[in-house]
Amino acid sequence: MKLHAITFGCQMNEADSEEMALPLLLRGYQTTSELSEADAVLVNTCTVREHAEHRAVSRIGRLRAWKAARPGRLLIVAGCAAERLGEALRRKFPFVDLVVGARSIEDYPALLDAVLEGRPVTAAGAAPAPSGYVTVMRGCNYACAYCIVPSVRGRESHLPFERILRQARERAERGSREIFLLGQTVNSWKDSAAGKDFSDLLRAVGTLPGVGRVRFMSPHPVFLDERLSAAMAETPAAAPHLHLPAQSGSDRILQEMRRGHTRAQYLSKVRRLREAVPGLHLTTDFIVGFPGETEEDFRQTLSLAEECGAGSAYCSKFSPREGTLAASLEGQLEEAAKEERLARLLAFFEARQREVLEGFRGRRVQVLLETPDTGRTEHNLCARLAEPRRAGELVEALVCGCTRLGLKCSAVP
Repeated sequence: MKLHAITFGCQMNEADSEEMALPLLLRGYQTTSELSEADAVLVNTCTVREHAEHRAVSRIGRLRAWKAARPGRLLIVAGCAAERLGEALRRKFPFVDLVVGARSIEDYPALLDAVLEGRPVTAAGAAPAPSGYVTVMRGCNYACAYCIVPSVRGRESHLPFERILRQARERAERGSREIFLLGQTVNSWKDSAAGKDFSDLLRAVGTLPGVGRVRFMSPHPVFLDERLSAAMAETPAAAPHLHLPAQSGSDRILQEMRRGHTRAQYLSKVRRLREAVPGLHLTTDFIVGFPGETEEDFRQTLSLAEECGAGSAYCSKFSPREGTLAASLEGQLEEAAKEERLARLLAFFEARQREVLEGFRGRRVQVLLETPDTGRTEHNLCARLAEPRRAGELVEALVCGCTRLGLKCSAVP
């Protein structure tokens, strides 16, 4: 029996897909990248943007023919869109066997057992992934005006310290050299009963046998404190890279977005982290065209992008999302204005990324291979290795050149 997973959205969804695949693997399923070979399909949906939700719903509809082609096939739909649409999905796609919303993921094994009752359980497993995703918390206590995540994932729920360590250890034992800690505001994680905060967790995961690198996403600027900066500096396995969403450089827009931080606070925290972690590679997020954004507000975003020294950014234009506060705000901008501002911001980061990549020429890096010849460095830069090696290996390499999007490397003997 074979399982094919289709995941939309962020790394948290990737982690959830891994977690939801495990009960099927324990029943004897093996993973496959070919839909036609699959006896079961898991569709893990995203609803952060309307386009992502539409893509997921469209894919589910196209699976009707796959399901009908062979009796006994299993179709599972999970994730944020499953939470938001719920019964509507069941009515529209009656051929789906199980719908599991994002808030019900802890109940998923029992729900799956009910669907699969009577099927045999045998030991099986999947090939180790270079990066092992570990979810440390679910939900979000923030209410950013543009974001639908809190309404579909609920308020924060923090997983226990020992459970997270156990999952990280299991992934390392299966061969994952990099552990990726995930949460909506991941650095707000804490285990009060154990007296642990996120800095303690980062240090503990970084010392596990077999762990060569630790990353986390997505941190919130509010929780980037001195303890976390020190933990990143003092944990050798902690990657010298941080993706820290800013969203805007204008204090007025940040307040309208309900981000909970100012421009000055963001820059102060970045400066402190750079002092603790020399050579840190910072990446970020920006939204342009938020309701009421003026040209001056946008210029503040451009200046923050330059001042914070981010090497690249995920830039998007504001899109009204049903169910969010921002969708009903006055001052919605014309598409042409949003497109023009987005183009200017993307042009800035295209030039900035070239500058960053050129700066690595002649330097030594560690490349975690995702394929025999491609992977990512400790600074989260794409890299291509001249001499193919084994996928999953952590390779010391010399940067010989660069392309528009990554580094050209040669393994160091």
